[in-house]
Amino acid sequence: MDTARTASSVRKVLYHHRTQGKAVEGVHIRGVTDALRAEGVTVDVISLPGADPYASPGAMSPTRQARPWMGLVTRLPEPLFELVELAYNLVAGWRVAAWLRRNPDVDFVYERYSLFMYATVWLARRRGVPVILEVNDSAIVERVRPLALRRLAMAIERRVFRDADGLVFVSSVFRDRARAAHPGMAPAIVTPNAADIAKFSFSQEQREATRARLGLGDHVVCGYLGAFVPWHAIDAFVHRIADRLATAPWLKLLLVGDGATYAPLRAFVEERGLSGQVLLTGRVAHDEVPGLLAAMDMAILPSAGDYTSPVKLFEFMACAVPPVAPGFAPVREVLDEDETGWMFPAGDLDAAVDAVIARSMDPADLARVGANARRRVAERHQWRNNVLQLVDFHHRLQAARESA
Repeated sequence: MDTARTASSVRKVLYHHRTQGKAVEGVHIRGVTDALRAEGVTVDVISLPGADPYASPGAMSPTRQARPWMGLVTRLPEPLFELVELAYNLVAGWRVAAWLRRNPDVDFVYERYSLFMYATVWLARRRGVPVILEVNDSAIVERVRPLALRRLAMAIERRVFRDADGLVFVSSVFRDRARAAHPGMAPAIVTPNAADIAKFSFSQEQREATRARLGLGDHVVCGYLGAFVPWHAIDAFVHRIADRLATAPWLKLLLVGDGATYAPLRAFVEERGLSGQVLLTGRVAHDEVPGLLAAMDMAILPSAGDYTSPVKLFEFMACAVPPVAPGFAPVREVLDEDETGWMFPAGDLDAAVDAVIARSMDPADLARVGANARRRVAERHQWRNNVLQLVDFHHRLQAARESA
């Protein structure tokens, strides 16, 4: 890829999304838009009204709504909630159409795909503006809120995936599943998530200060960063390792974030007398995250989606914190065993506990693998790498259109 050419040949992009712009969603949106702007691209963002990803609650606040009315909408019965999502096409269509009228010189529209959303693709095609969809969700995957109107969602998704100029998936397995479910879909690339290496750099003094503040001493620290929700299984991991911690007095767990399972887990830790080895910080602002990562020697990801690309994986690696992660296909696309991290059989938390305790016994090897992981992010997995791939994809799509 001629990155010098691609970085300078796109001037204006519209980024449209229907998310609340918080937690991991906000991290991803800011990562892409900031990286494009750093390359000299003008990026305008159209968000769900009242959900600015630069102003919404911090990344470690997955349970708070960006605006009170959003909490009311999310509590609607599922069929009614999905009809509201469908009706949002009218709002999005009006806002995107107004923006396109004011900005006829846009190079392409980049949309974070949402179920039941078609207005942006329809408008872009009518106006001859290229549109690329970033696919993080789909009617074909298992979701936290099971779909009530699944046949309608599938029909709209099939049309959207066909009519878009291009699609960006976070993993090969996700792309392949979508291609099997939606024959004839638009050209697609795979772009795993990323991190900004500059935002995850720290000095030895910062590391020592954080460890002193948290009372970590010279212990080996295994960290977790993310939402405390059942599908991330951090509570289940702590339950599994609880009886083993007494045999590993050199090890401490530093768990950062909050969510539905946070309060029960804190109660469990206190009841079992584990507070000396299991530290729970609760919710923190995203700008506090690098300092907390600095205190860690290794990290645990107990679970992840079998098609997703966990942002926290890249943030650990960027901070030279080697991860122990489930061996799902998207993780295997990023990690090299014993070089940039370690994997355990997905779903086997006993194996995860064994791996954490075994790796914690060799601090020198943790440092070696952590340094490799940071180097890998610097070379391949920064947001800049992702946007350069995106712009190159746009150019290839345009060239194919012109030659057709």
